[in-house]
Amino acid sequence: MSAPHTTVPRQASAPRTAAARRPSALRVEFGPFGAAVRLRVLLTVLALVLVGFAGLVASVSLGTYAIPVDEVLGVFLGTGDGAADLVIQQLRLPRALTALLVGAAFGLAGAVYQAVTRNPLASPDLIGISAGAGVGAVGAILIGGVTAAGAGTFGAVPFGALAGALLTSAVIYLLAFRDGTITGYRFVLVGIAANGALVALTRWMLARADIDQASRAMVWLTGSLNGRGYEHVQWAGLALVVLLPLTVALARPYQLLQYDDDTARSLGVPLRYARIALLVLATCLTALATSAAGPIAFIALGAPQIARRIAGTPAVPMICSALTGAVLLILADLAARTVLAPTELPVGVLTGAVGAPYLLLLLARTNRAGKGG
Repeated sequence: MSAPHTTVPRQASAPRTAAARRPSALRVEFGPFGAAVRLRVLLTVLALVLVGFAGLVASVSLGTYAIPVDEVLGVFLGTGDGAADLVIQQLRLPRALTALLVGAAFGLAGAVYQAVTRNPLASPDLIGISAGAGVGAVGAILIGGVTAAGAGTFGAVPFGALAGALLTSAVIYLLAFRDGTITGYRFVLVGIAANGALVALTRWMLARADIDQASRAMVWLTGSLNGRGYEHVQWAGLALVVLLPLTVALARPYQLLQYDDDTARSLGVPLRYARIALLVLATCLTALATSAAGPIAFIALGAPQIARRIAGTPAVPMICSALTGAVLLILADLAARTVLAPTELPVGVLTGAVGAPYLLLLLARTNRAGKGG
């Protein structure tokens, strides 16, 4: 006699939980273009935008002459009174907008460098790109008589910084290029050596300059947002308006270059041309951001890694890195203005003080993980 046949009920399989039913990605479409965006990344972007706007309002509101938040919002909406409108529009708003734009440019540039080299230490302020931009900008300041705050022929500073940064980037790439490719470890080492040489060249230029010109250049070299005007907003904004879409257009090679070369090549990425294009864009972002506020440390180094941890992505996120850089710089500038009031620190001093222990921590983590190369 055969054993009775038993059936397994359908509900014996594990039921789908609410977390399993929740979509992990959203489809975003714009005309013929579309992409799947992780929900956590989208929420991170929205949160960073809100924090950045709150930082903008706080930066405009706080100071020796405090302005209530409702009056700040009224000025933004065009309904503010004369006194508040004058302080905000002429003094505080250009500085705050410059901080947001420069921070976003540094954050995006740092993300590109770290993605292309696959090295979290590859930051323009460590590998000589900011120093190269500094040499070009200091040359423009000393030769053209441009003040650190941007009065006079400020237009010479961005072009000098761009020329210096592009030339430095080309030299570093050629020296790091070997056997048809570059490695992040060699790129960083060559960049650090170039950074030392360029810093020495800058000091030599300052030593031979007139004392008034040298003092103006030294204020700029510390990284400061004091006295920023709408001409700085225009240059930093132009950099993002032109270069951000070009960088986003290279999002696919940007993502694939964070894997090994064989994987990227097998998926159809022209490694050499993709690297050169992304490095040129990152160099231009660094140069124009540096020309507007000086070689501010830490933002390009820390923003990509902070954004990666906040967004929970295995690779360095592009847009989140730019937004994180903007938030970091405007909050750092707010702290530099208010923490020791009435004494005001250059924002580069504060970011450098924060960035030094962060760099040591990053070096320790990199060595423990065996990712030095």
